[in-house]
Amino acid sequence: MNSEFMDALTTLEKEKGISKEVIIEAIEAALISGYKRNFNQAQNVRVDVNRENGSIRVFARKEVVEEVFDARLEISLDEAQRINPNYEVDDVVEIEVTPKDFGRIAAQTAKQVVTQRVREAERGIIYSDFIDREEDIMTGIVQRQDNRFIYVDLGKVEALLPLNEQMPNESYKHNDRIKAFITKVEKTTKGPQILISRTHPGLLKRLFELEVPEIYDGTVEIKSVAREAGDRSKIAVHAENPEVDPVGACVGPKGQRVQAIVSELKGEKIDIVRWSEDPVVYVANALSPSKVIQVNVNEEEKMTQVIVPDYQLSLAIGKRGQNARLAAKLTGWKIDIKSESEAEELGLLDDQDLEEDVAAAEDGLEPIENVDEIEGD
Repeated sequence: MNSEFMDALTTLEKEKGISKEVIIEAIEAALISGYKRNFNQAQNVRVDVNRENGSIRVFARKEVVEEVFDARLEISLDEAQRINPNYEVDDVVEIEVTPKDFGRIAAQTAKQVVTQRVREAERGIIYSDFIDREEDIMTGIVQRQDNRFIYVDLGKVEALLPLNEQMPNESYKHNDRIKAFITKVEKTTKGPQILISRTHPGLLKRLFELEVPEIYDGTVEIKSVAREAGDRSKIAVHAENPEVDPVGACVGPKGQRVQAIVSELKGEKIDIVRWSEDPVVYVANALSPSKVIQVNVNEEEKMTQVIVPDYQLSLAIGKRGQNARLAAKLTGWKIDIKSESEAEELGLLDDQDLEEDVAAAEDGLEPIENVDEIEGD
């Protein structure tokens, strides 16, 4: 090595942020192994790289002893004092043993160390960039796929889209641009591994943040998301300011905002409902688009019994129970749906006016307190 190599390390430190001293120390450690391997030496050695001109010297380190048992590791007191009269027993003597052709080994070793350190630094930078983007959304380009993953180029790194995180109604082709939710960023021996998803509820939430300025600036808050990817989703929104319509903000002028999200999700239907701290109102809203006559709440079992008109029973339950299932996920309440005629037979109907409750909740008033608690089926 020479002064030009040391200048190159200085440049590398500025461009890649890799400490010059750290690289030199790594080179010295690697040269010790290289010396022992190439010259069949077992003694303790120290390699010194001159920080100015890059010159390399190898020193054998030997302990001063009264009687020598291993000449590779020890030196007698008499011999040590011939080098320097001040040496005493248990001191360590360093004797230069630099081989004549050690420069070639040093150059090769230095190249390998620098290459490895640069690679590690680049991986570290990528990891640092992406660990902060965990649970965020990014746009990538589909590169290839196998029976386990679709590989998506995110610019600096290739992310993995597992089979179970792919939407069932989507097919992916080379060079397709897709938005994906980063679920996990891991350090591995081969560099950072980025796992992404197209089915995660977080993707829907982030898409609304991108499309709806009121959500991005905090005027409208997403309270909950329930999603069956590729088919239907429900999202509950709320605004502290009573003059702001959170549902209208998410829908957008002529439905443009929500339609942009539906298009990105390849036609996935999205129900946007108004959140309420009153479970009666919240559950009724969550079962949209069906009309709800009455909601009975069992606080202890966190269960609600919902009564709907006979002609809307199938709509409230949804295809294969989807509407009721999503509403339960969205609200966190168990939901038992009964038709109006069945409720009459069981004596479950009362004089509760659900529409007044909803209006009171939306006006910031106390809801009517005439909800019966019942035992869930």
